Amino acid sequence: MTRRSAEGPLTDAEYRVLGRFRVALRIFLRFSADAATAAGITPNQHQLLLAIRASDAAPSIGDMAYALQLRHHSTVELVDRAVEAGLVARETDVDDRRRQRLSLTREGERILGSLSATHREELRRFREEMAEVLRELG
Repeated sequence: MTRRSAEGPLTDAEYRVLGRFRVALRIFLRFSADAATAAGITPNQHQLLLAIRASDAAPSIGDMAYALQLRHHSTVELVDRAVEAGLVARETDVDDRRRQRLSLTREGERILGSLSATHREELRRFREEMAEVLRELG
């Protein structure tokens, strides 16, 4: 079901702005994927490391499935590969032995730190471009 705008149809200029936004977003996502690959990890592993590090407490696999918008079994597979690669540690929750809690290893922290510094600079460039796009959208 499509949502109809109360403001009426979009103008040609608005379509151009939306198109520029999508291109800029795709460029950022490509940058991010290429940076992860260059660091020796997959883009999904990078997203997992960042989601774990950004959590307030040691997240569960369910927490990561939600944060990454993946199915539970897909998240388990991703975590398994990250554990095998030495990027993530998995521990049984002391309060609920059915639940696994995740944390980064030193290697995971090192790789994420390097990638995040690079991404911070790219996000600053992206922010300036998006500010211009949003101004044009009005």
